[in-house]
This record gives sequence, structure tokens and C-alpha cells, in this order.
Amino acid sequence: MRNISILAVCISSCLLHAAAQATRSAIDPLLKQPLQSPVLVAEELRQFMVKRVPALPTVSRPEEWQKEAERLREHELSVIYHGWPREWVEAKPQFEKVAEITRPGYRMVKLRYEIVPGFTSTALLYEPEHMTGKMPAILDVNGHGAGGKAVEHKQKRCINQARRGILALSLEWIGMGELSSPDNEHNQIGLLDLAGSNGVGLFYLAMRRGLDYLYDDPRVDRTRIGMTGLSGGGWQTMLLSTLDTRVGPAVPVAGFSSLTTAIEHPDYAGDAEQNGADMRSVADYAHLMALRAPRPTLLIYNAMDDCCFRAGVVKQGVYTDIKPFFALMGSPGNLQWYENENPGTHNYQIDSREQSYRFFDHAFQLQASDKEDADTDTEVQTAADLAVGIPATNLTVVGLARQLAQSIHHDPPAQVDASWVEKQRQQLREVVRFAPVTVTHAWPVSETHEKGLESRGYRFEFSNGLSAPGVLLESTVRPQNGGTTLLISDSGRASMLVETGNDVDRGQRVLVFDPLLFGENLPGTGDDLSGLAQMVNTVGARPLGLDAAEVAAVAHWLQEDVIDGSGTPGARMMPPSHPAPLRVVTNGPRGETVAIVSAAIVPELYSSIEARHAIASLGDLFTHPLDYHDAQVVMCLDLYRDFDFNTLGLIAAPVRIDLAGKDPEPIFW
Repeated sequence: MRNISILAVCISSCLLHAAAQATRSAIDPLLKQPLQSPVLVAEELRQFMVKRVPALPTVSRPEEWQKEAERLREHELSVIYHGWPREWVEAKPQFEKVAEITRPGYRMVKLRYEIVPGFTSTALLYEPEHMTGKMPAILDVNGHGAGGKAVEHKQKRCINQARRGILALSLEWIGMGELSSPDNEHNQIGLLDLAGSNGVGLFYLAMRRGLDYLYDDPRVDRTRIGMTGLSGGGWQTMLLSTLDTRVGPAVPVAGFSSLTTAIEHPDYAGDAEQNGADMRSVADYAHLMALRAPRPTLLIYNAMDDCCFRAGVVKQGVYTDIKPFFALMGSPGNLQWYENENPGTHNYQIDSREQSYRFFDHAFQLQASDKEDADTDTEVQTAADLAVGIPATNLTVVGLARQLAQSIHHDPPAQVDASWVEKQRQQLREVVRFAPVTVTHAWPVSETHEKGLESRGYRFEFSNGLSAPGVLLESTVRPQNGGTTLLISDSGRASMLVETGNDVDRGQRVLVFDPLLFGENLPGTGDDLSGLAQMVNTVGARPLGLDAAEVAAVAHWLQEDVIDGSGTPGARMMPPSHPAPLRVVTNGPRGETVAIVSAAIVPELYSSIEARHAIASLGDLFTHPLDYHDAQVVMCLDLYRDFDFNTLGLIAAPVRIDLAGKDPEPIFW
């Protein structure tokens, strides 16, 4: 009998060991199983945002609209200038003449100018050969293109404007031409946001300096200042000419759409500056177009645009919906539409240029031909010929953000009391726009029970209409004495294989979770991913706040212990008498930030956070910037200005936070 007992124990031990040996091959496919489609994520985000599209005002009298227009301008400018030093915003234009090139019928003056201290840009002023009296002027801006201010179609229109007796100021654009640099890529403005200065403000100041220069030029007739540009230049034209009434006639070309259209077509969203934080939470670009009334406006779009903003797609939101405002202001004919069909692609070629010449000639009351000069092609210069030169020490977007960040310090008070904690917590809620959500339904996508392992794959549906996938695992052969662990990885669920196996083997219940913009919870790739994520920010929400709320919601759901299938509506739930706070393990700086922010807001849900592959400070993001697609969650306006992990840890107390977590060694196979 004794030998039989020993044999039974050995067999039992071997079976348990065998179950553990099989865990690796069992867990890996469970973490990789598809639970959420990018199509669903994108659709949920669209529905989330379309509810936040601000409605156009209902006004019936011109004076009502004028009052509302002024309110909207003030609001938008307060958003754009958020966090920028007043002395920078109000600084006088500082332009330096570098050289001059004389050409038939015009000359080009090379200029350097300061956007903000330490950040210099360049420009070309195209002057008529003969200048008499007060002249009209046009601010010419360019879009995305390596050539910058030297791009062929921009040179051609500036030359022809000057030959018509117009001062044409051609600005370089951040990230293009002479300002081309990886550290000037537009999506890097998330670092400016993080440091507390709305990134769109830098782009606005860059073009507004050009308007300031023209407005202060004694040769310019201030009542005849226009603006035009293609693509990103069309967006600039729309933004500056709507918010600054010094701009009279304007011709934005294929550069923007209404928010509704952008939600429908995320590839129309543009770059990060075109979706600046909160820019479209109160006033959409449709509202801004209405602010143009009654100033003369020609919208040019392309019939078969191969980039974005195709005419037939955007017309309703930027033209048809806006016509009543021009009619209200007594100038229905001042809003014009032109659809380019030759070549009909993304362009500002001769057909559209001649439309703009005709428009400006009429607006400025010039007696000139609307045809482009025959020798224009031969007047185009090389980029080297038009180079102005910038200082070797010139700041970049990243460099400016670093400079701003270096002035930020997070020194907690000597005595941390409840009042300080509550004040900081409320500020954090406002910064990340934290809005609590609940799990309204945990949709069971899969369920397994084999080889000593039980798993459930869920799509968690939240009360704000978004959802997120997760896999819940636990051992059926280990004693359930290890509590519950929540795992979040920047690289998605599948990268947490070792952590999952180890924790299950220790007798823990484990939920491996992908919040919004993590792992499988992505709204597609490329333009769709970037556009939708940016628009979350521009409508007034924050990806970081949404993720922190999702993590809190699933933490609460786990504490309720309602995992044995879906409940019947109306059933009386018996919550645990003593719900246990969760242990959280993260992999990467995004997961680390989301978890710590969530714990700082609702600390009662968590016992500890172990951050692996973490950063010691949010300040590290300025010296080692993340890839843009990995950065959108943490690039939260004002986050580093107001908080760092040391202060967030104090707010999250008594949650234990370890930022030095090590990669685990597998213990279960």
C-alpha cells in the first residue's frame, strides 16, 4: 500500500509538471488570437468623434453673427496660443534682408526672420520692378513638399503677382525646404504639447509673422492684403485668414475639409498641426470658413485629387454649408467655388493659378490680364539659387521643445497632505480629460478549458461607445492564491507571453489587455491610424485619458468577479465583500504612463504597478523621442508641464510603483 501511495504521488506530480510544460504552447496562441478588427475600432472612433462635431451657429441677423464670430476668434486664438509666452506672441516682426536678385519685371529679396527666439525661418519678397503709391500684397504659403518655397508652381505665381504690381511674400514652411529636418517633422509638435505649449501655435506664429511684416511695410495698402497656398498652404490660408481680419481676399487651394468629412475620410485629416489639441472642439473649420464672411474668398479644389480633399467630397462642408453666412452678411457672391479638372490632381498649376490671378485682380481692382506671362517657365530658379541660409545653431521643433522642457521642474512639497493630493488629482483629470467609463458588456469571443488552463477572450464594450480586447487566463491545477494581475504592453498582448505564463503558474488570474491604440486595438494603419488618433485630440478628448479610463473600467470589472458568462439583465449581483486591488505590470513607456495616470486618479483599484522597459521621467521623451505612432498616447497637452512620475506616484499613493522592472525569466516551462 505504501508503494502504491508513493506511486500515486509521483504520477500526480508528473501530471502537474506535464500540465505546466504544456502551458507555453497553450498560452501563445491564446494571446495571438484575433479579438478586435481595425474596421470596428475605426468605426467606433468615428462614432465617438462625430457626436463631438460642433454645430454651426443659428443666427438670423448680421450683428448676431459678428458678435459670435468675434467670440469664436478669441476662443480659437486662446487655444492656438495656449502655453506660449506672451512676449513671444506679441513680439514685433524681425526680418533681415540678406540679398537681392534682379529679374525682368521684378526682383526677389531674400529675407530671414525670427518665428520665436532661436528659431529662424526664411522668405522671399517678390517686388514689382516699378513701385508707386500704396500697393496690394499677397502672403504666399506652401504646403508639404521637399522644395519648400522653391517649388515650381509657387515661384510662378509669385513672379506673376509681382509683375501685376503686387508685393508677394513667399514664406518657407517648417519641415520643408531650408527647414527640412527630421527634428522639424510636423508630428514632432507633440513634444511641444507635452511641454505645455500647443504645437499648432508655432505654425501659426510662423505664418503670422509674414502677415505682420506686410502689414508694417509702408509701401503696402493695408486694405488690400491677400493670401493663398496649396495643400498645407491651403490650410494655412484658411486658418490665418479666418482668424486675422487683416487678410482680405483669400484663395485656399485643396487644403482642408470640415471635421465631419475628415472623420469620414481620415486620410484627409492632415498632419498634427492641422489637428492641434482642442482646435476643433468648439469651432470646426466650417465655422472658421464662415468667419470669412463677407471678405472675398475663392475655394479651389480638384476634381480627382490624388492626395486628399477631393472636390466632390469636401464641397458640402466647406462651401455649400457656408454660403448662408455670406448671404447673411449681404455678400453672397463673395464666396466662390472653382473645381479644377486639368489636371484635376493635387495641384496649383496654370489653370488654378490663372483663376487666382483673375480673382485677385478683381479684388484689388487691378487692370491686368488673367493669363500667366509666356516666359514664366524660364524664370523658375533652383532651390540653391533661392537659398537664404539659416544659422547652424537654429532651433528645430524638437530642439525648441527640449528647451521649454528644461525650464520645467517637478518638486513635490515638503509635506504632502490630502488637500494637495486632491488638488493635483483634479488637475490631472483636467489635463488628460479623464471621463470615467464602465464595462457595459464583456462580449465573450472565445473560451477554452484544457491542459490545466482556462481562458476567455473578451471584447470589452465601454459606456462611451469604444471597446478594447483582452484575454483572461487562470490555472485550473494551481491554487487560486495569487490575486489578479493586469498586463499591458506597448507591443500588444502577444509580447506578454512570459509574464502571463509565470503569473498563471503562480496561481494568479491574469488579464492581458490592449487599451485604445495598443496592440490589436488600432483603427487601421498609416493615414487612418494617424488621422483618427489626432482627431481624438482635436475634438477635445485625449487618448491618454481614454486609455486611463479603460484600464480603470476593466480593473473594476475584474474586482466584481463576474467572469462566469454573461449575466441576465436585472439579475442581482453579489459583489465581493472585500474586492482586492490589482497588480499591474506594463511593458514600455506608453503602458507605464497609462497605468500610472489611471492609478493617480483612482488609486483604490490598484495595489502595485511594475513598469518594465520604462522611462524614469517623462522628460526622457524629449531626449529620446518615440516614433510618432507610438507617441500619440503620451503626447498629451500640459502633461509634463504639470506632472512627472515622481509627483504622479505621490498622488497614486498607497499604490506601490516600481519603474525598474526587469524582464522575467520563464518559470513554467
